Amino acid sequence: MSRFRIDKAVEFVLGLLAIISGGLVLLVVWFLFQGAKPALDSGILLRLFTDEFWQPGSARDPQFALVPMLVASFLVTILATALAVPVGIAGAVFHRFYAPGWIAKWNYRLMELLAGIPSVVLGFWGLMVIVPIVNRFQPPGQSLLAAGLVLALMLLPIVALTSQAALQSVPGEQLQAAAGLGIGRARTVWCIAIPAARGGIGSGILLALARAIGETLVVVMVCGNIAQIPDSIFDPVRPITSTIALEMGYATASHKALLYAAGLVLVILIGLLVGWLSFRRSGDHVAVN
Repeated sequence: MSRFRIDKAVEFVLGLLAIISGGLVLLVVWFLFQGAKPALDSGILLRLFTDEFWQPGSARDPQFALVPMLVASFLVTILATALAVPVGIAGAVFHRFYAPGWIAKWNYRLMELLAGIPSVVLGFWGLMVIVPIVNRFQPPGQSLLAAGLVLALMLLPIVALTSQAALQSVPGEQLQAAAGLGIGRARTVWCIAIPAARGGIGSGILLALARAIGETLVVVMVCGNIAQIPDSIFDPVRPITSTIALEMGYATASHKALLYAAGLVLVILIGLLVGWLSFRRSGDHVAVN
């Protein structure tokens, strides 16, 4: 087989796999839409954003407030990402430019190990360790802060490993040229290496962001599971993912349709957020070039 035909065959297979991947995403969205259709047809979509409480099972006065859970989802995500991203990037910089060989090797292995820890184990650790520590400062312990801290630990290896890979891909000629010009290591890292690796670092942050919004088990074990807009980081919260996980097992048909609608809203918002960040990052990259 000629080289041209091999290239064409590989191109066809890769294109087919890309189409299948995109099709699976659309299939999931369609599945959520079909499940949420009874709730949408009943005309309660607007109530998801106007009601004050989440009490879909109440016989006398059912409430369908989704806003507190949306706020909780994004607050937990923002807090966890804000904690994990600086530490992960700093660790990657240390691994690439400052750490001795044996420390860099063990650091990389530890990040891989942390990335492989099951979420239920992290959640149990957070429940037994982080929650009591937070409780000493402000009861009840299960709170937005506890969820953000434990989730940040889960996101840390994602940010660190992707940032390490991005920094490793920076051409050595650029670093050598900076050294030849007498530029110090810190300035080389800040002005040359990190801008050159910005694309890979940004991809890792987006991956961590999407993982944080969709994480369920870790959050449900330490967040407190009260559907409210928190007044402080010590208040219990209840993200959408926790609500779906806790209520889907016993939900009636109409209740289940509401949970499908909540999942659909969350997926749409995640898509809009990630798409906006991706296009903005692409625009900044084109502007720099």
